[in-house]
Amino acid sequence: MDEWVIWLIFAVVLAVAEIFTLTAALGVLGAAALVTAVSAAILPLPFQLIVFTAAATAGVIFIRPAALRHMQRPQLERFGVDALVGKPAYVLEEVTAFDGRVRIGGEEWTARAYDETLTIAKGTVAVVMEIRGSTALVYPRE
Repeated sequence: MDEWVIWLIFAVVLAVAEIFTLTAALGVLGAAALVTAVSAAILPLPFQLIVFTAAATAGVIFIRPAALRHMQRPQLERFGVDALVGKPAYVLEEVTAFDGRVRIGGEEWTARAYDETLTIAKGTVAVVMEIRGSTALVYPRE
């Protein structure tokens, strides 16, 4: 079997492994193996190993910082219960430090006062400060 075919098989195996791990490390090694497969047609084995090492090193040097920047970007949109924080809540039943009910965006939620010393009257509008489990902590809108 030709050496370039072995490198090509190695690149495909690494690419498939990358699909299952999603670490980017195996993807960089697979790309390096692909570059080496191209050079294997004209270079002997020791030089192929040098090409593989250089390509893998270059991949880590150039790809890793871009991947880290992508991973450390702040999340621009909130989803799920995090998206409810800051939304208005219509008080359906008086909200105290212990219980109450509010309507947030068309859904009824159990609620408690964010400030335990406050009582929020029925019919007023409050702001969702936090969600703990299935309970909204609300503060009266001023």
